[in-house]
Amino acid sequence: MWQLSSIPVVSRLAPTPSGFLHLGNAVNFTLTWLLTRQAGGTLHLRIDDLDRARFRPAYLENIFRTLEWLGLDYDYGPTGPADFERNFSQQHRLPEYEATLQAARLAHPRVFYACGCSRTELARQGVLAGSCPGTCRHAALTLSAPKAAWRAHVPSGSIVTIQDMAQGLVQIDLTAELGNFVVRKKDGVAAYQVASVLDDVRLGVTCVVRGLDLLPSTAAQLWLASQLPGQEGFRQVQFYHHALFTTSSGEKLSKSTQASSQRGIVEEADSPQVVYEAVAHLLGLPEQAATSLSVLRERIAQRHNGDTWASSV
Repeated sequence: MWQLSSIPVVSRLAPTPSGFLHLGNAVNFTLTWLLTRQAGGTLHLRIDDLDRARFRPAYLENIFRTLEWLGLDYDYGPTGPADFERNFSQQHRLPEYEATLQAARLAHPRVFYACGCSRTELARQGVLAGSCPGTCRHAALTLSAPKAAWRAHVPSGSIVTIQDMAQGLVQIDLTAELGNFVVRKKDGVAAYQVASVLDDVRLGVTCVVRGLDLLPSTAAQLWLASQLPGQEGFRQVQFYHHALFTTSSGEKLSKSTQASSQRGIVEEADSPQVVYEAVAHLLGLPEQAATSLSVLRERIAQRHNGDTWASSV
């Protein structure tokens, strides 16, 4: 059952301007919007632009265009690209992220270690993607070393339990899934896991809707929240991990694998109805529930009020 606790629902749409938004992104946005509006909650638009190497103005513009195309509104956030760059970019909060990392370093002297390994070196060793075998931790490389990333030392056998609204009780072996993940990149900028936790806590987020592929990230963030001073509130967030959409060849939809000719779901679909149909399918609703966003919302309300809301994701 899709059931939220009695706390006020505060959620967010958190796209990244690193590619044109595809069907999976649009479905996630619509699910988040529906859950939040059904609960009478508050919705933020939180654009994650830490990765400025892949940032393009066209990708940023596409975010606002996609939301308008889908008919999704939000309560707080940038009104457009210029407003985002001026007032909402994560680049403005880099000092905040760094201060929290430094505070965590002082509070937990052994939780982070410096890593000089390159992706090529780790791949050559056959190490879990994004992880590190821990040899750098024993090498005693200082955290102030130039071009050294900071990694979290995840103790062996670290199991994170998530009571998920869609998946039920889930246990993630963080050591096996992500290992010693990066918290501060070699350029001195906080990594995604850190920024996401801080931003969600800052916005007062209580509910996060994500794809199943982000279960390991959820586990990492829950574990990390107990290590970052002032971020313990993140551990009270409720999660809804939905099924993923794949390409015709069975691969997960990803902006990083888009061909240069692809322009996102807005250009590829005749209307947003294809998104609404995908959402209805995920929620076990009939196709006639997906003729429009308003009809989809009404059918969801009817099932919820009848206490028969069961998600098949």
